[in-house]
Amino acid sequence: MAVDGSVLRVAVAQPGDGSSLRDSARRHAGLIRRAGADLIVFPELSLTGYHLDARDVAVDATELGVIADACHDSGCTALIGAPISENGQRYIAVLRIDSTTTSVVYRKCFPGADERPHFAAGPGPCAITVQGWSIGLGICRDTGVAAHVADTAALDIDLYACGVVHHRWELDEQRRRAARIAEACRSPVAMASAAGRTGGGYDLPAAHSAIVTSAGEIAADAGTAVDAVVACDLQLRRALGPAVMREPYPPRPTQRPGVRQRDTP
Repeated sequence: MAVDGSVLRVAVAQPGDGSSLRDSARRHAGLIRRAGADLIVFPELSLTGYHLDARDVAVDATELGVIADACHDSGCTALIGAPISENGQRYIAVLRIDSTTTSVVYRKCFPGADERPHFAAGPGPCAITVQGWSIGLGICRDTGVAAHVADTAALDIDLYACGVVHHRWELDEQRRRAARIAEACRSPVAMASAAGRTGGGYDLPAAHSAIVTSAGEIAADAGTAVDAVVACDLQLRRALGPAVMREPYPPRPTQRPGVRQRDTP
């Protein structure tokens, strides 16, 4: 639990797809160095792009060394999206990379319909600690599951960090989710959203990675540019526990004419 009044510099980044794991790792490392943050959050499956058949990433992959070096030089902890394999199961996961270790810290709990043939569901909500701050984690569709958000809020977190991939026409829904999570958790939200064409039919992703205050206001927005990164200082203001959601969460997005409705990942 962070001390009331302590400050954490948080960044969200939105790299484009790399041509290889090595290229992608270098792009991530460059964004880490540019951000100058204590914590940086990347989108869902950011290391491979949203390609469900991409090769799984091992935590000891040599290609990740440039990211660890950037974290060491910047004093930063990075939360990065990647597909992983554990005990015969594949997961959409969050890797934590810092100056000393690379580890899997979270596995997506609610894979979408297109993801379920490829990936298993993770075990449940969790929180990690970065510089004394308790940080709850989520990946895309998790952010739209009321029970998951409530269970994460119950961990008494100081910040909710998540990586997502949405269509541009789902941007309003993306922003609603961030605001509602902030309300539910009584904490800021760092939501990193993919930018630039990727797999899964995401020809024009939502982008607009953002940091949202505990009041639901946008404190920083990365816009639509590929390889954009934004950061801001968050000052901890302890609240009196998680809020209670007062309405169904989240509203179902309006189907765009001529587009087949499917689960938001």
